[in-house]
Amino acid sequence: MAAPGGRRPLRILASGDAEGRLGALFGRVEAAQRKSGAFDLLLCVGNFFGSAQDTEWEDYQTGRKKAPIQTYILGANNEETVHRFPDISGCELAENITYLGRKGVFSGASGLQIAYLSGVESLQEPAPAHCFSSKDVADLKTSLLSTPKFKGVDILLTSCWPRGVEKFGNSPGDVDTKKCGSGLVSVLAGSLKPRYHFSGLQKIYYERLPYRNHAVLQESAQHVSRFIALASVGNADKRKYLYAFSILPMSSMDSSELVKQPQDVTENPFRGPGGWVHGAQQLPGAEEEPMHQFFFDLSSKPKGKKRHSEGQARQQTQAKRPPCKPPLPTAACWFCLASPEVEKHLVCYLALAKGGLSPEHVLVLPIGHCSSMVELASEAVEEVEQYKSALKKFFRSKGKRYVAFERNYRSQHLQLQVVPVPQDCCTTDDIKEAFIIHAEEQRMELLEIPEHSALKQIVQPRTPYFYVELDTGEKLFHRIERHFPLQFGREVLASEAILGMPDRADWRSCQMGREEEGVAAQAFRQAFAPFDIAQED
Repeated sequence: MAAPGGRRPLRILASGDAEGRLGALFGRVEAAQRKSGAFDLLLCVGNFFGSAQDTEWEDYQTGRKKAPIQTYILGANNEETVHRFPDISGCELAENITYLGRKGVFSGASGLQIAYLSGVESLQEPAPAHCFSSKDVADLKTSLLSTPKFKGVDILLTSCWPRGVEKFGNSPGDVDTKKCGSGLVSVLAGSLKPRYHFSGLQKIYYERLPYRNHAVLQESAQHVSRFIALASVGNADKRKYLYAFSILPMSSMDSSELVKQPQDVTENPFRGPGGWVHGAQQLPGAEEEPMHQFFFDLSSKPKGKKRHSEGQARQQTQAKRPPCKPPLPTAACWFCLASPEVEKHLVCYLALAKGGLSPEHVLVLPIGHCSSMVELASEAVEEVEQYKSALKKFFRSKGKRYVAFERNYRSQHLQLQVVPVPQDCCTTDDIKEAFIIHAEEQRMELLEIPEHSALKQIVQPRTPYFYVELDTGEKLFHRIERHFPLQFGREVLASEAILGMPDRADWRSCQMGREEEGVAAQAFRQAFAPFDIAQED
């Protein structure tokens, strides 16, 4: 398919560490080109040369062999291979094989913009020849951010992974970026907003979920970034080391097409309240770009519009203050189990809802006192997610859908209510529509928020809100400003459109006696046992 305006997308290959295995790398490239046609460029990250004598390199250096495609590589990551790169500003090493340089920006005739940073992070200044320093990163940032109307770069090449790249996203397995990742690369990636970012060195293939470069409902929509780590060439585990993709330069794209958000987009792992989440020390010689308050600000949004920010970002500053502690209950709390007798390996528990909509209507509750998901400690958040996952599997085994909701309004203790809805009763879209329609009838606005957003990125602590999560991962959110109907979640699910039991909308009319509750609890406990994360081996 032709690109808008007749521009042809570039077809690019990216490779992980070649480590001197050039025959294997170029043989794979040739096979890819025979199968699917010619590619325009090959970009290599990680160690292009092996630490030992590279017997294959001499053939390319002398011209006996030729790379089958224009190949661009990064510099040394160790002292043993520094001698392979005679000019730190970049040079041609052999026909069709070019060393990009220590740092810089490569711009092709097509308008494609590739930023690159060679080596591994160093705290020394000046950095050793196989390393980069904070000054290198500052210089690269300054050269690009000073460009008028800078939006980002098409591609970023670094051998080092950015520290914390997995935050809000999928796991990279055994790779611990706190140990092997670079904080300086995190800062660079957060600033340059690459559409594609490739790294190597860790010998695994990892494609992170795409992440956004703007704060939802607060800043104008921007393009997403994709981080991809590639394995080493010819690895025994057959992990992916060659990645093919097509890209139209950002400068040639219509803005509406550029900023389209995929369904699986997540929060930016490198931004957070007041600054960088995983950044390194302050970069010398570079003026840091202003950082916006990261909480989604829904308080001043015009009524009657959904999901649009129209660029009305509001820059705020926060005074330093000690971390918020969950407020103590102002009166006896039904749900607190914080006592010396509580099992220490559990931080959350399940309880049957009092006057539940069905025998499997349950609450996920923290043992310690906490008023909302926003104020929940990370350990407890992780366990809540485990319970949610277990309940989804449990309900699915019974042919039912999962609906969870939380009302942080006129309540003391966090109660995440989870209700099963029979699959033959209605679709997930029907449930979503029912919540939106009932909200409109109450003159409330339910906003759809990104699937991979954490509530802590959406609302500040102690702010009243109502939140719904469906079995597809879709989420609806309402910031409570004045009055809110306390039974709203139950009323929607009990309505004729969903469960068809409007008489059970008020929990007080559905209460059972203590003996009945005990029988119901025992029945649920037995049915849920195979899925219960609290069951000890």
